[in-house]
Amino acid sequence: MRRPSPLPQPPVASRATAKTAAPKAAAPTRAHGADDTEDLEGLRGALAPDSAESGFARGADEGTDAASPAAAPAPGDGDTAPVIPIGSGAPAGAPSALAGSPTPLPGTTPSEGETAGDPDGGEVGFRQVWKAARARRKALRAEIRRFTVRQRRRRAVWLGAAASVTFLALGTVGAAYSPLFGVEKISVVGAQQLAAADIADALSGQLGTPLPLVDESAVKAELIGFPLIETYALEARPPHELVVRIVERTPIGLVETRAGYTLVDAAGVALSTTATPAAGTPLLTIRGGVDSDAFTAAGQVMRSLPAEIRAQVTEVTASTPDDVTLSLGGTNTQVVWGSAEESAEKALVLQKAMAGRPPADVYTYDVSSPDAIVIH
Repeated sequence: MRRPSPLPQPPVASRATAKTAAPKAAAPTRAHGADDTEDLEGLRGALAPDSAESGFARGADEGTDAASPAAAPAPGDGDTAPVIPIGSGAPAGAPSALAGSPTPLPGTTPSEGETAGDPDGGEVGFRQVWKAARARRKALRAEIRRFTVRQRRRRAVWLGAAASVTFLALGTVGAAYSPLFGVEKISVVGAQQLAAADIADALSGQLGTPLPLVDESAVKAELIGFPLIETYALEARPPHELVVRIVERTPIGLVETRAGYTLVDAAGVALSTTATPAAGTPLLTIRGGVDSDAFTAAGQVMRSLPAEIRAQVTEVTASTPDDVTLSLGGTNTQVVWGSAEESAEKALVLQKAMAGRPPADVYTYDVSSPDAIVIH
């Protein structure tokens, strides 16, 4: 292991300095006069913090006497030791170092804390502490950014994607609720007994309204004026078309009232009223009227009949829900239906029986029991 080099020692006083210190010890044995002046000058030279150059210069001026062996004090003769000035190597006027303060090595310069702080270099000022803390924070931020560059890149990608989706959604919603998607055409689908143009004209108040803002309450209020409409549905076809799909009520017959003959559907809803019965529409003779269970059963039976058989029915009678009877055409053939249960199966059985034996040759078709049909 290499030993550390020792610190430099303080400079040793020159022989001239030692010579000037010697007369101070021998001053009591001399007489007053010219010699006293020389002693005072020698004492001043020993006490003044002169530089090494001044010491060497003074030694050169008095070199003739200092070089002689006679002028040097002999060891052991009781004289005092020569005084070695501590600050001989410092320039004149420079502040002396305090006791215990570190001495800089030869060839080195004082640190920033020693020069910028207190003159003694022992304390650090608030400005140096603030600069050091700021530099530390700056270095820490730089390290954090260097180690989180991939995380920040991924975050930027995700934020960009989310912003794009949000912008697209907001743009779509804004365009949908703007006049760019206003209603310019109203189409009616499913109208058979009603005129589609009349329904479209009734809904003309929705023209110019954005498709998502069509007022369904206003549409319902307009369609109530058409009793034949049983149900309806609205369909938006961007960019400018509004489709109204309707299901018309199916009239099952005429009910004789005080006002005349009222056309009703299976639910008993009055569709129209005329003074005379309309041709091709069966007459309903139901005990209890449209609010009875017998009428409900008769309505179910009429709705289950195929179109070709329903067109031949001229009259429907029912006194109870279990004795529904149909009258066919000019032959006055009777169809005993019974209750409304298994109406779909009874309709198929009746259709096959009428195909095998037409109503002109038959007086009664009894399909009250579809598994055992009776023909008279």
